[in-house]
Amino acid sequence: MGHWFHQNVVEPGKLPMLLALFSFIVCFLLTRTVTRLIRAGKGPFRNVTPGGLHIHHVVPGVVLTVVGGFGAVGTGTRGAAAAVFAVIFGVGAGLVLDEFALILHLDDVYWTEQGRQSVEVVVMAAALAGLALGGFAPLGVDSLSADQEHNRATAIVTIVVNCLFAVVTFVKGKPRLGLIGVLVPFVALVGAVRLARPGSPWAKRLYRDRPRARARATLRAYHHDARWTGPRKTFQNWLGGTPDPPHPPELPHQGPTP
Repeated sequence: MGHWFHQNVVEPGKLPMLLALFSFIVCFLLTRTVTRLIRAGKGPFRNVTPGGLHIHHVVPGVVLTVVGGFGAVGTGTRGAAAAVFAVIFGVGAGLVLDEFALILHLDDVYWTEQGRQSVEVVVMAAALAGLALGGFAPLGVDSLSADQEHNRATAIVTIVVNCLFAVVTFVKGKPRLGLIGVLVPFVALVGAVRLARPGSPWAKRLYRDRPRARARATLRAYHHDARWTGPRKTFQNWLGGTPDPPHPPELPHQGPTP
């Protein structure tokens, strides 16, 4: 095991990436544990509110991410300093992405349905980092043969085609497949050739005068959502906590009837 670890992680310079990924996951899990305890009113943890101002943990997360990122760039991929900055970066990224929904909506939606986006982004980021750590190179460059690596034209065409597949997948309203497809070209190809999601830019423009394609896309999306939305929400609730129920809309105040 020690020989395998040294040969596949230490020698290729992947140790900082492994440490960053590990610290990222641990920080997210600890952060969610603390916030859930605060929400339940258990334990010694409380919100940080100096002077009545609620300091969200994305604030120290940004600072740690900047420090760790610049430190990692300045120290390379080897040595103790690179390992330390990788851990700092992973912790900062965990704090920032745990409040991704707050940044996206510019509102404290941590325990709402919109807050699920933070959990989803964290899972996606961890998956992409794991794929990169496992040897997948962006846009499938790792799949090139030795002859192709010497042929610059072939390599450039391969990168461009894979990039187009990923872009088409994004435009078709499939961001998860698009992100994974950046590292795994076959995934981007599948996302690019299948029907677009209803409401995506691709569907709005190219299915506008094709009612049959719109109907097929809507039916496929309905069956996909019916199959996976429930399990996905169950997993997100287990990992990040169940969102608060939506508040009923306030009724307009009515004066006394004359």
